[in-house]
Parts: sequence; structure tokens; C-alpha cells
Amino acid sequence: MKKIFLINLIFLISIGTIFGQKHDHHFTHQDTLRGSITPERAWWDLTYYHLDIKINPEERTIKGSNLIQFKALTENEVLQIDLQPPLKITKVTQKGQVLEVKQDGNAHFITLSKKAAVGSINEIIVHYEGAPKVSKNPPWSGGFTWKKDKNGQHFIATSCQGDGASLWWPCKDHAYDEVDSMLMSITVPENLTDVSNGRLRKVDQNGDGTKTFHWFVDNPINNYGVNVNIADYAHFSEVYDGENGKLDCNYYVLKDNLKAAKKQFKQVSKMLDAFEYWFGPYPFYEDGYKLVETPYLGMEHQSSVTYGNGYINGYRGRDLSMTGIGLKFDFIIIHESGHEWFANNITYKDVADMWIHESFTAYSEALYVEYHFNKKEGFAYTRGTRSSISNDKPIIGVYDVNQEGSGDMYYKGANMLLTLRNILDDDKKWRAILRGLNKTFYHQTVTSKQIEDYLSDKFERDLTPIFDQYLRDVRIPTLEYRTMNNVLFHRWGNCVEGFDMPIKITINGKEQWLSPTSNWTMQRGIPNNPTIKINSNFYVGKMNIMGE
Repeated sequence: MKKIFLINLIFLISIGTIFGQKHDHHFTHQDTLRGSITPERAWWDLTYYHLDIKINPEERTIKGSNLIQFKALTENEVLQIDLQPPLKITKVTQKGQVLEVKQDGNAHFITLSKKAAVGSINEIIVHYEGAPKVSKNPPWSGGFTWKKDKNGQHFIATSCQGDGASLWWPCKDHAYDEVDSMLMSITVPENLTDVSNGRLRKVDQNGDGTKTFHWFVDNPINNYGVNVNIADYAHFSEVYDGENGKLDCNYYVLKDNLKAAKKQFKQVSKMLDAFEYWFGPYPFYEDGYKLVETPYLGMEHQSSVTYGNGYINGYRGRDLSMTGIGLKFDFIIIHESGHEWFANNITYKDVADMWIHESFTAYSEALYVEYHFNKKEGFAYTRGTRSSISNDKPIIGVYDVNQEGSGDMYYKGANMLLTLRNILDDDKKWRAILRGLNKTFYHQTVTSKQIEDYLSDKFERDLTPIFDQYLRDVRIPTLEYRTMNNVLFHRWGNCVEGFDMPIKITINGKEQWLSPTSNWTMQRGIPNNPTIKINSNFYVGKMNIMGE
């Protein structure tokens, strides 16, 4: 098997030709409207949504409204709301008055009845309807999934990360501004159950063959984390005794899978044990935790994590690390729940910084292993995922155009974090840093710079060159060395300017630290032709320029 972290000179030359590789995209006006904080978004702050919709499974349609409450940060009268075709806004009202709406693609610019005064709280109601986009490959493509279970009952779910929540409901579809709280009133046929985010307040029997489920989210929530899941569900629950008290855990599964779910979902409490240890208290005690079966693999919807992994361990029964360790846990339960801390508690302001979600959560898989098994296996799991790294383009995407970076944000990002942990070389401090992240940025949207600066501060060293190397460059830094007359000459090659990462090595079996820079440095007292090994927990390459 090819090991991408052991690279030869030919590879170094070829990869060097793409140093500084840029994102080769041509962005449109619509990309900017979706991905930037436009003037029509910037002047108001979301405070509350009430999404009130009726879903007709037979016709595969939605009809309803979204009440949008906001606070004016500056005086203004035009705001941007997003909704993607084929759904259509039928009207927008403010205190019963119909407002003017100008459409520009997916963006709708709404003029209020009068300018909103600074500090004022305002409400509009956006009415809409239509047949929402059907997802072709959920959850990687956004939209509705319309399926039926083995008993012929409807089995429906939403997923929309990347493509946007505006695929199925009108909203301020940018990550920087999370709504403070939200009520979801979802009407479905009376033989079905809707499961959405937060806590179930009540269920209305409408007398017309439908029921309305009212779910309330008491915490800030990102747009793509909002979901509906509709099926003929069986329900069971438990109470987890956590750091912040009693946490309600509710599970909704297809009735035929109830027995399997009661066995497999025992991993939820084990997940909570591990992640509350490493990251701090579950971030949404007020809203509880739910795991909900869906007709697709799974997604990190806030307090309503979705599951479709077939009640088996691994990733659909496979071990992504190819070490055997990944078969010790259910990948979807662990990974998607890890996002409650990194994605839902700490959320990117711009999807270009999606590594904040995926790198930490991919690394959380190893932390789960370490907590329940041992540190050696946790480290080995992360190293094993290196075979999934492509080094195709930078992990950080393009800002202000709704463009995420490379899929390497998962396991290259996880290996960057493993490397940082080994630089720190202090497990107690590492745990404190992870918990501190979730406390410092609790329920916030953040930039990569904020996370990078936080880590540099806690490490008490400038980690900027390391982040530039792993997040903004495609090359694997390479320790270049040679020995001559009992002197070891070493430097970092294949690296960004100023790269100066310390690294742990063994020379003839004796462990020591090196502090290479991008310039040649010498160390005396080294035997000629020594055996030099790099600690495998550092994601780097090695090259003896004299040949080994």
C-alpha cells in the first residue's frame, strides 16, 4: 500500500510544481449573493423564526410560511431573503401589509413598509409553496429525500449542507448569523410522525387527516442544521447523567428496526462520555439530544442527528482507517454527534472555513477510540486515515462565494491536529485546549483566524506557518537531512516560507527533538550514517538527500 507520508524525490519535484496552487473557479453573481454578507444582510440581526409548513408526501410539495423576526443594527428598509426554485414566494407581509419583493435568482430583496429604526425589533412573514428540489445523492446533494419503508409508509427527510437551507425554506441563508431560537410547526398526514430540532412542545390533531408537530429550538441554530424527518416512527428514550445535569436522549427509528436500534444506540451514552470528557458539556441541554433514522447515511442536524448506517459498526461496515479499529464503533453515531460540538456549537462564518467542522470532528473519532480503548489505538486510527488524503487543493476554500475547500479537511485536518498534539506533547493541556475552544466560542460563528489565534495563544508559539502549510498549501512538509563528519544537517523542504515546526525523531534508537527551519541547521555529535526515524504521529515526509 502506498504511504502518502513517505515521499520520494520524484514526488517532491512533481508536487513542488503546484506550490501555491490557487482555486481555479469562475464565480457568478449568484455565488456572491449566496456566499457574501451583502448590504441587505449586514444591517439586521436574526432573533427568531417560526417555520409553519404543511408537507404533502403524495404530491411531494410544501406550502406554508416563515415568520422572520430581526433587530435592526442600522437604519434600513431592504433586506435579503433566500429561496431556491422551484419553490416560490407567493407574498411577504408585515403587520398584514403586503410588501414589495424583487427577485434576483435565489435572492429576494424585500422592502419594508417603512425604514426600521436602529435597535427596533421587526417581523415579516414570508409565504411560499411548491415542489422542493429532490436530492439525487443525500446527504451530499441537498434537497428532500422521498422514500417508503418496507411497510409502504412514507419515509422522508431533508438534507441541505452546501446547497443551502433555502432549498426548502425561506431564510437568511448565510452561516454568519444564526437565529437565536426557532419554532417549527410541521403538518403531516396523521399516520406519520415528524421529528425536527429541539423539544416537542405539542401535537395538534387537525381533524382533516393531518397532525401538526410543534418543535422548539431554545439555542442558536445554523440554517443547514434545521431539518424535518417524517416516517411511521417508533420512539424510545433514556436520560444521560452528564456534566450539566440530566440530558434527555430520544430515539426515533423505523418500527422494524426497533430491536436493532435499542442495541446499537447504546453507543450514544458512550459517545457522550467521551466527548464531554474531551470537549466539555454537550452544548444543547435545553434542546436535548435526538438520533433519528433517515433514508440516507446521516447528518449533523443540531439536536436532531440523523442516522442511516444500517445498525452496524464502521462506515457502512467498512473501516476508513484500514486498521480494524474503525469497526469498534458506529461511525455515523460518533462522527455526526461529534459535530454537536464542532459545527453546531462552534460554526464557521463562511463555508470556506469548513475545516473547523470537519477536521476536529474527524479527529473526534480517534478521541472516542482513545477514551474507550487506549491512546495507542487512537493515534493509530488517525494515522490509518492518511490513505484517504488527496492533497489535491487547499483545505480552506474561497471566501464570500459559498465555496468550501478540499475534502482533505477531514483526514488531512485530523492529522494536522494529531501533529499539533504531538508538538504540544502534553495530554492534559491538549484536553484543556479542546474544552477551552468549546467554552470560549460557545454558540458562536467563527473564522479560521479566530481558531488559529486561539491555538497559537494556548501553545504559546506562533502556529501560523503550520496552519499555512496544512490548510492553505497542498504539499507535505519534508524533513531533509544529511550527515557528514559527525554533523547532522537538517531543514524543512517542500514547505511554505518560514515553516519552523519542531519534530520528534529517533537517532539510532535514541529519541530527541529537532527544531528545523527552512534553512540548513547543523547538530554536532551525530554518528555518520545514522538510522533516523520520524515519530509517525507527525504528518510529514522524510528525505535523506545523500540517499539511504
